[in-house]
Amino acid sequence: MHRRLVALASALLLPLVAAPVLTPADAAPAPAPTTAVAHQDRSGTPLARAAQRRKLIVRVLSNRADLVSEGDARVAVTAAKGVRLRSIRVFVGRREVTKRFAVRPTGRYEGIVRGLRVGRNVVTARWRGHRARAVVTNHPAGGPLFSGPQLKHYRCQATARDAQCNQPATYSLLYRSTNPLAAALQPYDRTNPPNDVATTTTDRGVRVPFIVRREDGFQDRDRYTILTLWQPGKPWAPWRPQRQFNGKVLVTHGGGCGASYSPGTPPLEDYSGTIPAETPGFTQSYVTALGKGFSVISTALDNTGHNCNVAMNAESLVMAKERFVERYGTIRYTIGTGCSGGSIAQHTVANAYPGIYQGLITTCSYPDTLTAGAQFADYHLMRRYFEDPSRWGPGVAWLPTQMADVEGHLTHLNAVVADEGLFKSALNPEDECGGTTAPVAGDPATRYDSEINPGGVRCSVLDLMVNLIGPRPSSVWTPQEKRAGRGFGGIPFANAGIQYGLEALKAGRITTAQFLDLNEKLGGLDVDSQPIAGRTVGDPASVARAYRTGLVNLATNLDQVAMINFGGPDPGLAHDYAHAFWTEERLRRDQGHTDNRVMWFGAVPLIGDLGWANDALVQMDRWLSRVERDGRAVPLARKVVQDKPADLTDRCTNVPGVGEVPGAGDEVDCVLPESLQLRLSTPREMAGDDVHNDRLSCRLTPLERSAYGFLLVPLTDAEWARLQAVFPRGVCDYSRPGLGSQPAQTWLAYADARGRVVHGGRNLPSVPAASGEGWSSPSFRGLLHR
Repeated sequence: MHRRLVALASALLLPLVAAPVLTPADAAPAPAPTTAVAHQDRSGTPLARAAQRRKLIVRVLSNRADLVSEGDARVAVTAAKGVRLRSIRVFVGRREVTKRFAVRPTGRYEGIVRGLRVGRNVVTARWRGHRARAVVTNHPAGGPLFSGPQLKHYRCQATARDAQCNQPATYSLLYRSTNPLAAALQPYDRTNPPNDVATTTTDRGVRVPFIVRREDGFQDRDRYTILTLWQPGKPWAPWRPQRQFNGKVLVTHGGGCGASYSPGTPPLEDYSGTIPAETPGFTQSYVTALGKGFSVISTALDNTGHNCNVAMNAESLVMAKERFVERYGTIRYTIGTGCSGGSIAQHTVANAYPGIYQGLITTCSYPDTLTAGAQFADYHLMRRYFEDPSRWGPGVAWLPTQMADVEGHLTHLNAVVADEGLFKSALNPEDECGGTTAPVAGDPATRYDSEINPGGVRCSVLDLMVNLIGPRPSSVWTPQEKRAGRGFGGIPFANAGIQYGLEALKAGRITTAQFLDLNEKLGGLDVDSQPIAGRTVGDPASVARAYRTGLVNLATNLDQVAMINFGGPDPGLAHDYAHAFWTEERLRRDQGHTDNRVMWFGAVPLIGDLGWANDALVQMDRWLSRVERDGRAVPLARKVVQDKPADLTDRCTNVPGVGEVPGAGDEVDCVLPESLQLRLSTPREMAGDDVHNDRLSCRLTPLERSAYGFLLVPLTDAEWARLQAVFPRGVCDYSRPGLGSQPAQTWLAYADARGRVVHGGRNLPSVPAASGEGWSSPSFRGLLHR
């Protein structure tokens, strides 16, 4: 339905009117907005006081000044008292651009500076011998900004104007119908307006027809979409938005984890598209947001099913937010929403690139890709063993309940679903992925094949992440890597030293013979995700980079975002609620509390409650609006916790009276046992690891025979010898952090000044002063500067 809607909408193109005014000025100007966040250049703010001392300050509002793209930037000049704003002259290099500046309805002297060259640009403001400047670094519209050298093989859309997939943006109108059976937004024909247009009242009390303008375009070689409530025929300028815009942005995400080498579709629907947009009686949360006056941003690259790379997720959102501020208006705060991979994108981007979001709404939750990937790799290997009884040793037989016990779940079904639905497609380099063609005998085409095209494009997400995790060193190259002349994306996880089933053995639920047989025959995976007899040892540099880059989310930078997570029982158990607790445990370890996160568990499979996506949006908006109004000079993390509404608490079920007891006032406390919330275990927990589930590769300790003193029948010499053969270098020592474990570095870039790749990233310089202010209200500032 989403593709059909895009096709219908794109047929109703609106003319592209040059910014700063985006619509024909054929109607009376809209009144200036009265948002809760006013930017007063001559106030007592630190910037204003600095301007008083220095007379002038040049500020880049639309982005970090060193990450500007598309050749333009929204710039403001702050002036001291006594400076006549209209007398200020502005230059880019030697080129005067003063005509693009004016005193805007906000009281600021600002404009959109255009024609920036790729690279360094100096924007200078002058007044009576005084001057101020800002260095603006511009990047191509096709990217990259900081994600590093782009994939060499890439197939643009047929309508692309150049090799970077650039083409002009298109505009269309949609509307919400008064017909309750028409749940999705419908195409709006301005030459023949429909007679069933609903009306909406925004959260600022503005009542308007429910008409939406949709902008579709290309940035970073992929698609983006911007939607906003729109009054046709009335002007909109970034410093004078139409009055129904409330200054808030919702970012929507898709699900899954995959790689693609061609443009995708920006996701909009809740729950990764599992509930179609046209479902009668169900309103997608992005539609609810639009009706309240929010704008909605989505990019194809923020969909992990299309692009499972945190740096590229973040980069696409940075570019889209810049465009939004330059063409639509400054942003008070940004809320993310999404299921499964949508939760991964939010969690990892917020942790590795703080400042992009102020609030996260996550469901079908995972904290990141790689720690769940390690769990699913274990399932993949266990399936090969458990589902092939011919591999079992003499006298060894496994009951289904024992298989599930070793895997840490209720049934073996979890391993099947996770492996088939998530792991195989994400890690298989020969899997079909967008922009590639399959090789056949005599025609290697573009896609990797281990036998006939080892130099082809690999569809494994590890190769998509190669700038982050790095390639494999030549010392471990496979024959395919040698034929290709390069190392493939590194293996960022290991299972060497893991004693699978140890906890079940200790509890007497499996026998010593089963324990030995499983660990002898489980094996590992090579760089092509093919089984090997020995254990996977991983590539140490890639393991460490996975933590450094934030691909593994230890939650060390999530203290300044508000979070609402909700979910329900998953019949397939690939999205069991335990993964939400992984994030909870990591937050508790890092912060000592989880007070900036709310957990809801309901009875509806996977999502808890059909209404919670919309309810969470409303509650998150309440929460952030309180933080926004908090002008105290205290850390933002403290505001997020202390400004959470008192009645916004954990929920344990959506069945009245079940799982909750009255608390203080109107609050309720959870009493539903975690077992009923499907806080299930994992193969690594059942091997002795802890509840954080964030150890990609363990440190080893020598085998000690005395460690098996819990056995009622001691190990025989033959059994001890078998165990030593399985673990020649030792077994996991869970009392020590995993190999390479470290907090994520924030705002990493994956290329040097010459554009050469820097595997594992380099820290971007400090944020240029007074840049990126258009991204959030003052109370949220500082995130970009971490």
